[in-house]
Parts: sequence; structure tokens; C-alpha cells
Amino acid sequence: MTTTNTTDTNTEMPTAARPRARLGRNVVALSAVSLFTDASSEMIYPLLPIFLQVVLGATASTVGAIEGAAESVAALLKLASGWWSDRVRRRKPLVVAGYTIASVARPLVAVAATPAHVLLVRLVDRVGKGIRTSPRDALLADSVDPAVRGRAFGFHRAADHAGAVVGPLVAFALLQVGHLSMRSVFWLAAVPAALAVLTLVLAVREAPGPSLPPAPGAPPREQHDDAPVPAPNRTDAHADAATHGRAFPTFLGAVTLFTLGNSSDAFLLLRARQLGVPVALVPVLWSAFHVVKSASSTPGGALSDRYGRKPLIVAGWLLYAAVYLAFGRVETAWAAWALFGVYGLFFGLTEGTEKALVADLVPRARRGTAFGWYNLAIGLAALPASLLFGFVWDRVGPPAAFTLGAFLALLAAIVLGFVRVDPR
Repeated sequence: MTTTNTTDTNTEMPTAARPRARLGRNVVALSAVSLFTDASSEMIYPLLPIFLQVVLGATASTVGAIEGAAESVAALLKLASGWWSDRVRRRKPLVVAGYTIASVARPLVAVAATPAHVLLVRLVDRVGKGIRTSPRDALLADSVDPAVRGRAFGFHRAADHAGAVVGPLVAFALLQVGHLSMRSVFWLAAVPAALAVLTLVLAVREAPGPSLPPAPGAPPREQHDDAPVPAPNRTDAHADAATHGRAFPTFLGAVTLFTLGNSSDAFLLLRARQLGVPVALVPVLWSAFHVVKSASSTPGGALSDRYGRKPLIVAGWLLYAAVYLAFGRVETAWAAWALFGVYGLFFGLTEGTEKALVADLVPRARRGTAFGWYNLAIGLAALPASLLFGFVWDRVGPPAAFTLGAFLALLAAIVLGFVRVDPR
């Protein structure tokens, strides 16, 4: 099996003698932004499917439709915003706009009186995510040495998941200790959201480089000491051919197929509730799940730098298939806790690694567009995935729905095997 070229550094200096590249200011700052944002989001998200069903009377199919529609809207904007950030050669303004929109909209779910109101809030929230995600990922890739690209994306995902640990725990404390209502918890989610926007505005900088020159007629942009100066590398030299060839489209096809079987995690929370996990402990379960995701993300990304992207992604997708098969067949609450823990490892192996592979396959000046296509593939498949899962759940039952997800993950792993990436 071939592996991804992850040593895109200057070959004039032996690897052993080359200083280890640091992650840099932008990676750390963007990771902090994601931590605060996820703390805000995850104060709401694990409670939302229960809020929809118990308080607003929604069905499983309605939950799937809301989540799928929200992600599909975001997907279209992820492509447009990524392309635009390549065209104007500036990432940060779009990132700031996207985080601000989502931070303002998200807590408004507290005033929802019908599932349609929740859908509207979720759509605006995802509009913000759609605007920010691709430019942010491209900015992160622009800001780090290619030799540690997997570690950088893994570190970012680890911080994101750390916020998802904090958020549910705060929600649990407010519900159990503070005796607040779910609607009050949703309002308080605005606090970490505001901290995220403040950190982004003050700490994150553009990362200009030789492959991303100022637009014609634009004033020169300030260079910063923490902005990496990419060394000559083979990835960017041949990436245009890879992008126009089969590697990148085939990878997108595999990701799309996998996503069709990767429905909203809201269904996992509903399944945990079916298996006997109390409502008050759902935020704790969600937090524990994100502890595993956070702890495994940086090592997973670093492993992909060393051993290649494909082996890590295939292993993660196969693990996902096994977990989904088990979710459809277990019958106890403790099994739900155990499976959520194993499920977290899937994210650690794949999330940062997939994004690093996108950056490997395309040149620097087109990364915004490439991340847009990647996010579009995931987002457009999210709606049919959740609708299909909800339909099978309602008509046949949870075991059949989870088995379908596992089968599609296996097919996606086979397709990924045909993605040709450069040997180290």
C-alpha cells in the first residue's frame, strides 16, 4: 500500500539534523477559537435532540431532517467561501464573519417554540460555519510547515474536542447543580461564543507566502515572524496534476460514500437514551466521548505524518463500521458508554488526517477551493444520510439503520484504496 508524501521539506538538510518545525501562533490561536466555539455549541447540541423530541414533540425523522438540512446549507457556503478566499487571497475576514454570525445565532434556539424555529436557528448557525470553515482550514494549512501538517490539524481538532468536553460538563452543572432549564443553558452558551470571536480578532493573522502573492493593485501585507516560509517541496510541485487527475476526485468520492452512512450523531444520543442513559447524564456521556476525541486527535495526526494518510483513514473507517454494527445490537446502558468511547477513536484517526490529505493533494494557492469541495462533499451527503437513517430507524428499527451505516463505511474504505498518493 502506498503512503502519503508527508516529508515536503528541503532535501538539502538531512531529516535528523533539521530542527523540528513548530506549530506557530496561528495554529494555537485558531485552536483556541475552536475550543471556545465548541464549548458554546456543545452546551446546546447534546440536549437538542432531546429538546426537540420531549419539549417540541419532534419525530426521529424530523431530527434527521433538521440536522441534515443545516449541514447541507453550510456545505454550499463552504465551497463558495473557500473559492473566494483563494481569489481575494485573504482568509481572515471570512473566518471572522463566519464565527460572528454563528455566535450570534446559536443561543437563539432558547426561544424556539416549534421544530421549524429550531431549523431556522440551525440554518443561520450553519451559514456562519459554512462561511468560516474552508478559509480557516486553508489558513491553518498555510501557517504550518508541511512536515507537521498532520500534527497541526490533529492539534486543532484536539482543541475543538476539548471545547466539546467543557461544554457538556458546563451544561450538566447548570442543569443539575444550578437547576436551570434547557432554555437557560442555551442562552448562557453565548458567553464562550463571544470569547471565541474576541480571540480570533486579536490573535489570528493572515499567513502570506510565495504561493499566495498580494492581488494586483493591493497594498503589500505585513509579514510576521510566526508566519512559516515554506521550503521547496514535491507536494506543491506536482499537486496540480494530482488535482486534475484521479487522486483528489477519487478521495472526494470515497468521503461522500462514507458520509452517506455517517448520519448525525443525534441518532447516537437517541440510541443511548433508548438503552437507558438518563437525560441528566447525556451531557456527561457526550463530554466523555469528546475526551477520547481530543486525546487521540494530535497523536492520530502525527501518526499520519509518519506512516501516511491512507492507512490511518482506512483504519478509522473500519473502526466506525464495527462501532455502528455494535450500536445496533447492544441492549444495556453501559454498552452505550463503552461504544461512545471507542467511537471517539475513529475521529482521532481520521478528522485531522483527512484534512491533511486534502492539503497534500492540492497547491497552496488553491487550498481554499479544495477544502470547499471537501466540505461540500461531506455537507451535501449529510442531508440524505440523516434522512435515510431516520427513515430506516422509524420504519424498520435502529439495528437496520446502524447496519446500513456500517456497510457504507466498508464500501468507502474499499474506494479509498484506489486513491493514489505519493510514496515518501
